[in-house]
Amino acid sequence: MASSKKTLWTLVILAVAAIVIFLVYKKVAGGKKAQAPAPQSAPGPKSVLADAFIVKSAPLDEVIEASGTLQSNEEVEVKAEISGRITHLYFKEGTNVAKGTLLVKIYDEDLKAQLQKLKLQQQLAKTTLERQENLLKINGISQQDVDVTRNQVSAYGADMEYTQTQLQKTELRAPFSGKLGLRNVSEGAIISPTVVLTTLQQIDPLKIDFAVPEKYRNVIKLHDQVTFKVSGDKNDYKGSIYAIDPKIDLATRTVKIRAIVPNSGNKLFPGSFAKVVITLKDMPDAIMIPTQAVIPGTRDKKVIIANQGKAKFVIVETGIRNETNVQITSGLNVGDTVITTGIMQLKPGMILKYNSVN
Repeated sequence: MASSKKTLWTLVILAVAAIVIFLVYKKVAGGKKAQAPAPQSAPGPKSVLADAFIVKSAPLDEVIEASGTLQSNEEVEVKAEISGRITHLYFKEGTNVAKGTLLVKIYDEDLKAQLQKLKLQQQLAKTTLERQENLLKINGISQQDVDVTRNQVSAYGADMEYTQTQLQKTELRAPFSGKLGLRNVSEGAIISPTVVLTTLQQIDPLKIDFAVPEKYRNVIKLHDQVTFKVSGDKNDYKGSIYAIDPKIDLATRTVKIRAIVPNSGNKLFPGSFAKVVITLKDMPDAIMIPTQAVIPGTRDKKVIIANQGKAKFVIVETGIRNETNVQITSGLNVGDTVITTGIMQLKPGMILKYNSVN
């Protein structure tokens, strides 16, 4: 009986061992089957056909462009200083007049009569004063009476000067040489100091007002030359800066500048819009590349250059920009090959093939 039990236990142990060996073998065999085949070698980098630009140095002028407005060198609204009736107009609209030319005459007969009356009164006071002074010598009158009469003579003289000043105000004369505008009144009209009779503008020379960013405040100097164009005219005109506003505009962060512009032929008109160009300085060794070669980013700008025949992305800083090119202030050197087309298809390390090289 004991022998049969021992034999049974031996069979159980052998069966368990067989099962364990079978499971281990299955796991090992399954692991070998699950192994992936060795990866194939990755294909080589793709190539892209593109245009290229060889970086070269060239002279460059730093240029500022600004919007400006032409202004009259001198401008005034012709108004009367006193109220009255216009008796005569001595000017024609749109004509040139010299300084001091009589433009308008206001009725003045009442003032002339007042002046004549004061002259007679003063003459009578002077005669009385002479008589009193003679009486004073023989003590026939008091010194006080003589002083009162002398003061009256002076008062009449002051009134005469005031009336003479009022008479001068009845004549409106040109304060400077210039060109008259349109007439707003007619002879016989009753006017007051608020009525604009016409305008007078000095249009040779003219002034041009424009504004530039505040960073150029210490770069632009008096007597610097400016060039500008006006709408409807292909000619270039020149002027000279003669005034710079000492204050920076808080709203726009710009500096207002004023230049004087010759206008001998009267080809330019006040109020015209002008596109102003200021040349600040000359840089003999500036690096300029085509504008389309620059890839803008949120934090920086990049260009693609050829590095041993492969594409390489380089961070750059830009400066002055014109219609076709942009200045590179850092990131590129003379002789670098910059890619100008096919930029969107390029990735770092791609092989480059050139369609054209400039």
